[in-house]
Amino acid sequence: MKRQQQPQRILRPANPFFIAFSLLGALAFNLLPWPDLRLVPDLLALTLTFWCIHQPRKVGVGIAWVLGLAMDAANGALIGQHALAYACLAFGAHVIHRRVLLFGVWPQAVHVFVLLLLSQLIMLAVRLIAGGTFPGWLTLVGIGISALLWPFITDLLLAPQRAPDDIDETRPI
Repeated sequence: MKRQQQPQRILRPANPFFIAFSLLGALAFNLLPWPDLRLVPDLLALTLTFWCIHQPRKVGVGIAWVLGLAMDAANGALIGQHALAYACLAFGAHVIHRRVLLFGVWPQAVHVFVLLLLSQLIMLAVRLIAGGTFPGWLTLVGIGISALLWPFITDLLLAPQRAPDDIDETRPI
């Protein structure tokens, strides 16, 4: 028996102010004083990945680099650590954005998990090359939580773009 596919909804253009607000909100979430950062999802990386996949012409490597520098400066990390990882994350999201959009939300989460894992591996490599310590394998838990949040982030960030379900029959378009 053939599975019926749900019809895709028409999306309005994304508001640049909403994109900026969501990225700044994710940055603020990342800057909260968490007791153990390894278990906290990197919401900025997740939001950046979302916008690079859904709006690749509006959010790119340059914005990722600037947000990464802001994270480095705020966390007191090695300058460029987050910037390099976020720029590579944005580039990877740009490369596969058309492929990812062909899948449902959960297969998309698998793609996002791989992108976030590569981003964390870049940060880990920069940290270890600079003489830092290994943060432990619990970092993978934060990446897994981020990937599990993908469907919720997708619904939340696409909500303002969705066209209303009720159609006005008097409008020609």
